[in-house]
Amino acid sequence: MGDVKPLVSTSNSMDGDAFEARFTDLCKKGLSLDEKTCSGAMKLFKETKHLVSSNVSSAERTVEEAERFWFSFVLYSLNRLSEKDGDSAQQKSDENRFTLCQILRATKLNIVYFFEELPQFVVKAGLVLTNMYGEDWESRLEVVKEYRFMAKEMQANFEYLTLISKSYKRAFWELFLSSDANIGKQESATGAPDYLSKYHRFGWLLFLALRVHAFSRFADLVTCTNGFVSVLAILILHVPICYRNFKINDSPRFVKKGEKGVDLLASLCNMYDASEADLRRTLKMTNKLMEDILKNKPCPASECKTETLEHIDTENDYDDATRNMGDLDERLFINKEDSLLGFGSLSGEDENISGIKWKFDSIASPSKTISSPLSPHCHRVSHVNGVLGPLNGKVASTPVSTAMTTAKWLRTFICPLPSRPSAELQHFLSSCDKDVTNDVIRRAHIILEAIFPCSHDCSLTGSLRSANLMDNTWMEQRRLEALKLYYRVLEAVCTAEAQILRAPNLTSLLTNERFHRCMLACSAELVRATHMTATMLFPTVLGRTGNTAFDLSKVIESFIRHEKSLPRELKRHLNSLEERLLESMVWDKGSSLYNTLIVARPALSSEINRLGLLAEPMPSLDAIAMHINFSGGIPTVPSLQKHETSPSNFGSLILGQNGDVRSPKRLCTDYRSVLVERNSFTSRPTRPNPVGGGETCAETGINIFFSKINKLAAVRINGMVERLQLSQEIRESVYFLFQQILSQRTSLFFNRHIDQIILCCLYVVAKVSSYDIF
Repeated sequence: MGDVKPLVSTSNSMDGDAFEARFTDLCKKGLSLDEKTCSGAMKLFKETKHLVSSNVSSAERTVEEAERFWFSFVLYSLNRLSEKDGDSAQQKSDENRFTLCQILRATKLNIVYFFEELPQFVVKAGLVLTNMYGEDWESRLEVVKEYRFMAKEMQANFEYLTLISKSYKRAFWELFLSSDANIGKQESATGAPDYLSKYHRFGWLLFLALRVHAFSRFADLVTCTNGFVSVLAILILHVPICYRNFKINDSPRFVKKGEKGVDLLASLCNMYDASEADLRRTLKMTNKLMEDILKNKPCPASECKTETLEHIDTENDYDDATRNMGDLDERLFINKEDSLLGFGSLSGEDENISGIKWKFDSIASPSKTISSPLSPHCHRVSHVNGVLGPLNGKVASTPVSTAMTTAKWLRTFICPLPSRPSAELQHFLSSCDKDVTNDVIRRAHIILEAIFPCSHDCSLTGSLRSANLMDNTWMEQRRLEALKLYYRVLEAVCTAEAQILRAPNLTSLLTNERFHRCMLACSAELVRATHMTATMLFPTVLGRTGNTAFDLSKVIESFIRHEKSLPRELKRHLNSLEERLLESMVWDKGSSLYNTLIVARPALSSEINRLGLLAEPMPSLDAIAMHINFSGGIPTVPSLQKHETSPSNFGSLILGQNGDVRSPKRLCTDYRSVLVERNSFTSRPTRPNPVGGGETCAETGINIFFSKINKLAAVRINGMVERLQLSQEIRESVYFLFQQILSQRTSLFFNRHIDQIILCCLYVVAKVSSYDIF
């Protein structure tokens, strides 16, 4: 297919045949699809078109805008999901291929808005998609589930590429945009000298080649940054000196010196907080890749002949490698296609992009916080645009530099640690009623391999095999980092706990399965967030460890407290996750919160059982090991799962008087943090808590959990009241009502977001007080 023209009508009518006719026109004339593809697109369109009206009202957009969005969603879904229905991408002819960029050009949309709205389409059209794709019900659900995750990953991938491309562009023009008046005469219509534009484009294509052949397509931000820095090194060496905007020997950017003068790689690592070893490996791959793609051996510049380069097409490699992907054409970041990137409009109309800029600015934190509309308003300070501006050789603060700074923390504080428990930690592990050292080591390796799995596909060849090996290496490195972080924080927790107990025997803590899995989940999530990978986005880590949101919410505060060296950005990330958990995820069906509630609040048990909210049993460690085909060479020892049938062990199944399992929906005991709720680790939920004033451990845990919910609500109510400029009396009344509902009518929170409760409280208070705020 060639380039497409926007062919979407501006009619505001959605009545009858006209609506379908416009979609047919888009498929046949706008995208030149064949009859079979058009038929599939029309089928999906007809099944979902009744949902378009809700897309208009909910998003406050015009009929014409809703139509364009829906057309693009249908076509993109068809392109992605048809592969699951036996129509593989490889079977599509080149003439009939269509990509996301072509869809967006034809529907006059930009990528930013498309990815913002795509998750809503998947939710609304989910039932239709499950019915149309997949051989049976389970496979259909799996298809849509994968599609939903794929959409999130694609969005994150696009955001990361946007950040990388901006950093690359700034760095390139700082280095090579010459101020020579004579050279300036050669500038093209794009505002950049033509020869420099070619170098700039070559550098970006080389970076994309790295992503395709050496990295995963969804490589993390740190790996991608190493990639573009290696490209900068190559450009610095090979772009003619007369085009440089610096002098290598007296530039404040290149501050690292070696025996022979400036150490270029060390200086670049200093600028970007990169690992010199990682950058050298990446640069080696980059050089090898250029040889393979250009099919030329490196030679001195004096021996290079211009005619040997005349028949090299730098675009062919990317075309061939991405021919059947059907996704984002990543060359658009240097193609001046601002309309597709969200900084203009294909229709020629101005668009408000302040929300988009906030979205990119917010990625400065690895938390990528999804803040509530009711959260207090924060005035965000925009980042300095320059990358190489500061005279100390460091780049200015950007999302990319922030990611590299947190990666440097991991490299400096965690990587040098041993990959086995330290002598101090081993002392605690061996001081239990039974030495649990091997149990702890085995569990850590199994859970971390489940979180960061390796691919064992031996059938891959060529660039796919190289990328697969790179992915496996990446997974192994992340597992090792998470393992070392886990042992470090576990030792700090044990040390603090032993000081309180004045004894090294921490059996009830160190034999608790949920506690260890949550600690491993926190460690793995921090490692993932540090590298800012577009894959394995939260809450993936929960499913792979067998934890629920309620489990994880109780160890985050303790984890932060016991790792003193955590960078501010990673603390923010964990705090934002805790907020996400508390505001809605802990209230979802299947949360272990409900297993604790029926013990702490027996009156709620009938409603919990009626709604089927109880958590399923946590999968055993052996089951996880079997699922991932674990064979990590760890000594085979009795799993701690075998101890879970002991009534005295925290986290056990609830047993009948004869020791038999009473119900597959077990009652879970829970905890918040070691220091605040220490006794929750040592007792069954129905046993009295020695420091709980007559409460059971379950009651203590729920009371602590409710206090955290109240604190979160107080912050959001305060922010809402400030924005609406309401009185202190209104503020106090809304908060009091929220507290009463949480305490006396807890079931109203089931399967709901706390913001819904807050808004209802505000509405009731306003009605009762005759205060007009709506």
